[in-house]
Amino acid sequence: MLPERPNIILIMTDQQRADTLAAWGHDHMITPNMDRLAREGVAFRQAYCPGATCITSRAAMFTGMYPHTTGVYTFQQWANHRSWVQDLADAGYRCINMGKMHHDPIEAPGGFMERVVVENPTNKIHANGGSDDDWGRYLRWHGQQRPNDRHRTDPDWVAKGQGVPWHLDERYHSDVFIGTAAESWIRDDQGQAPLFLQIGLTGPHEPWDPLPRHLEQYAGRTLPKPILRAGELAEKPPQHQAHLDFHANTDHESRIDVRQLDAAGIDWMRRNYYANITTVDEQVGRILAALEAKGYLENSLIIFCSDHGELLGDHGLSYKWLMYDPIVHVPLIMWHPGTVNQPGSVSDLVSLIDIGPTILELAGIQQPTYLEGRSLLGYLPGMESAAAHPPRTYVYAEDNYQIMQRSATHKLVYYIGQTEGKTGGQPVGELYDLAADPHELENLWDRAAAAPQKQALLQDLLAWLATSTYYNSGYKTTRARQYNMRWPSTDNAYLHGATAVPKAVDHL
Repeated sequence: MLPERPNIILIMTDQQRADTLAAWGHDHMITPNMDRLAREGVAFRQAYCPGATCITSRAAMFTGMYPHTTGVYTFQQWANHRSWVQDLADAGYRCINMGKMHHDPIEAPGGFMERVVVENPTNKIHANGGSDDDWGRYLRWHGQQRPNDRHRTDPDWVAKGQGVPWHLDERYHSDVFIGTAAESWIRDDQGQAPLFLQIGLTGPHEPWDPLPRHLEQYAGRTLPKPILRAGELAEKPPQHQAHLDFHANTDHESRIDVRQLDAAGIDWMRRNYYANITTVDEQVGRILAALEAKGYLENSLIIFCSDHGELLGDHGLSYKWLMYDPIVHVPLIMWHPGTVNQPGSVSDLVSLIDIGPTILELAGIQQPTYLEGRSLLGYLPGMESAAAHPPRTYVYAEDNYQIMQRSATHKLVYYIGQTEGKTGGQPVGELYDLAADPHELENLWDRAAAAPQKQALLQDLLAWLATSTYYNSGYKTTRARQYNMRWPSTDNAYLHGATAVPKAVDHL
């Protein structure tokens, strides 16, 4: 059993798909340390992110609220919102961040009392007149610089498909730097109060820059090929084609055009992505070893997850921003000493927005009213949870003008205000029968036979969105941790863990 106020270690990767752990049957991967957590912990095999980009997902995860409440739909500032990290700090936890949090502004404390700030490797922080992050300063102190603007100097940039193995000494790699910082901090820690340690690794966010020795480990390995259907983009909302065209023509390091990559080019792109995960995995191993040497594994809950995934050529596309499962389906594992002999696998739908309620309940802290997730503590062996919920019917994600509603069998993506052609045209959207089409190749949105299913899903989406908007109007009005909203009856009261959830929606 964990102590009453255990240490909590949150290890996050960036842009890691759910199908990238060898322990979960993906034999092309080399992930021994993630595999250890998967074998010894509780694996949430149907975990989904609340946003399809870094900041959107992280803002929702750490504030505990969806974008329609915070207004953070893409790259907006979000550090002005209260996060549950501040609740931990107020309750006496020592809150430490090592690596990527993706705050905006980047140096906002966000409840942390100590931070080693690392942003995306190619962020033009210092070049744009802002304060550089700690990794950028480290590079400059050693006569190095951020690897910016290579798309302008490398004539083969597009042909490499973002596969650019690390070119400097290993110690300068952003994830090695984060691993070293976390390892050193853990080794030297003398604090007595319980610890919340967030370690944010930057990989495998593009460009995919594995250490060369990790890329060598993938030589000769048979890799999965992208999943796509000829002509499928013509049946998808036009934003999918716009996504492809934008990244093919942008004047940014993120420039990529999968249409220009032959089979060998696609293989190179994916090989570097997978090897980048192995580079990240090695840092996870360093962190676990440091925690074990310090004795912290004996009284800690470790949570491992990624903020969102990556298309990697699936559907003929790259990156994130859309609502395909390779983007929104993410790894999530929880480990503590009691799970080692009682590991488990959870098939219920869960969300990264559940992490805040889980952590606060474990720490014995009253939940803020505005949290929209539900504690997952009851899934862990030896843990009791006051919040007993039936399994979710849906998980949700929002990003830019999209709202995704996903069940175990269907996915609906609603495009806000988007129509085909001129104003007044037919609304565009996505609808997939995941039982018959798990790879989301056939868009049923305009199929007459699917109209009843689409209508039912849209009604459920409206009920969820209306209830969530009303419920969190209290936060928008007062920014208070606790508030009351008027409900028509006690049966429909909407208070976290205390009374029933409205029957019309599947929320929290």
